[in-house]
Amino acid sequence: MQTKKRFPKEVLSSLQMERILGIRAGTDSPHRIIGIWVVVVEGRVFVRSWSMKPRSWWRTFLEDPYGSIFVGEKEFKARAVQTRSERLKDLVSAAYREKYNKPGDIQYVKDMCGRKSRDTTTELTAI
Repeated sequence: MQTKKRFPKEVLSSLQMERILGIRAGTDSPHRIIGIWVVVVEGRVFVRSWSMKPRSWWRTFLEDPYGSIFVGEKEFKARAVQTRSERLKDLVSAAYREKYNKPGDIQYVKDMCGRKSRDTTTELTAI
């Protein structure tokens, strides 16, 4: 089994502090760059989809797991890996609740921790 490559510590620190991650899904016909919520759990980068529309970044990653993330002014190539671990999904939910705790975030966090979004839990690994 191949070990997943992690992002450098300074990238993880930035992602823990920043509320929005720039992401572009796919390589064959890349998705546009959008901003999404991101959490770091156990030194690993996780995202979830709020919308599972046919042309969403999450569905694009299902077809083509390669893309890019944008942290500050830097672009990093990434691979999306769907998370199956219920333990990790629980930790990701807790991380969303802790990080996104402003009054305007609460309803979105509730949705992001619901079954539909929880099932889209995706780890982004460096490539």
